[in-house]
Amino acid sequence: MGAILAPSRGAAKVLLPERPECRPSRCASARRAACGTAEGSCVQGRRSRLTVVPRESQRPSDDRILLSQATVGDLEEEFVLDALRSGWVAPLGPHVDAFEAEMGARCGASYALALTSGTAALHLALDGLGAGPGTVVIVPTLTFAATANAVAYTGATPVFVDARSEDGNLDPVALDEALTTLTAEGADIAAVIPVDLLGRVCDYDALGAVLDRHDPGIPLLADAAEAVGARLRGRPAGSFGRAAALSFNGNKIMTTSGGGMLVSDDRDLIERARYLSTQARQPVPWYEHTEIGYNYRLSNLLAALGRAQLRRLDDLIARRRAIRERYAAGLTDLPGVRILGRESGRGDEEDNCWLTAIVLDGEDSGPEVSADDVVAALNAENIEARHLWKPMHLQPAFAGARGFLTGAAERLFDRSVTLPSGAGLSDADIERVVVALRRALGR
Repeated sequence: MGAILAPSRGAAKVLLPERPECRPSRCASARRAACGTAEGSCVQGRRSRLTVVPRESQRPSDDRILLSQATVGDLEEEFVLDALRSGWVAPLGPHVDAFEAEMGARCGASYALALTSGTAALHLALDGLGAGPGTVVIVPTLTFAATANAVAYTGATPVFVDARSEDGNLDPVALDEALTTLTAEGADIAAVIPVDLLGRVCDYDALGAVLDRHDPGIPLLADAAEAVGARLRGRPAGSFGRAAALSFNGNKIMTTSGGGMLVSDDRDLIERARYLSTQARQPVPWYEHTEIGYNYRLSNLLAALGRAQLRRLDDLIARRRAIRERYAAGLTDLPGVRILGRESGRGDEEDNCWLTAIVLDGEDSGPEVSADDVVAALNAENIEARHLWKPMHLQPAFAGARGFLTGAAERLFDRSVTLPSGAGLSDADIERVVVALRRALGR
């Protein structure tokens, strides 16, 4: 049987199986529609009988506006149908190989490993970096629980460090204090995990300079789960540190329904993670296992969805940036209300704007109105809104954990609200949120 060549942009070429009825001369247009390239995987040139879901912009005005709903369409349908018709429905397959190559190229990384979640990527990376009982891993206190949970999986001890008030990312000054204390105590620090909060890449130059002053051998493991497609001075998220974890969860900027990826220039780290992600099976003709592994590999079906989403990533980011601009325009006259990260020294032009969060800074925003009040008021109007992440040092699961804290993360948690930011939201949806938000603030 022949094969259809499916080249990926800037990535290795992948051979996909060809069906006799779908040779290039008979369905080239279908292949182009499926892969967005001159030649791509075949979808047999016919429409499916799947029900078409109305676009978000067609919802009734009184319908619920969600925080970050996935945006999928015809291209995703074509890719997933191709994976189904190919027979590759289990973990691994040609779409997995292609997705890894394409995502690695997008992140500027030499190697990539497609996994079931960003949490799995963090877990496997930490294992490869030597995290375990008796070691310490520095984690931002302002993050989703997955970052700290991955540390706990290894048996290492998480130590929490505070955030910068201007954007919520890891504070280099607090990190310096933590490293000064921990190194003086002789702690075995396995890694530092900066988190690119809400799609804003951390200041890795500043963080790296802090590490260089203490111990340049301590690796940075970037938690870029929220920042796929973002950049810092032209350099893509996922290219910083020893390795980076990406997430394609259902609410992320691009999705595989559930999934993640580990990217790195460290081949040994990726190969160790690859081995562990398939139950640590030995390369022999029977099932042989000399150590405990994990069931962490992404399926070919979900990788196909991810490939389609990756082709649309720039458009999805552009829409979320436009949504942030509309929020900024609608709230600009409100004193004491700022958009997190927007007014920092470097602006937010390179952020992917996964979620837009407002901060109620000071009495001018309304001393009688709290973030709790705003979240409740918006949800009462059928608009999903949430607090920023609750700091890890306040979580019962990590009660008693050590922290180097300034109070910034707690203030952001107390005074911040994340707003609907999905790329499928219409301008009318955003206007509805702005009106409801101003009403909640008494403006």
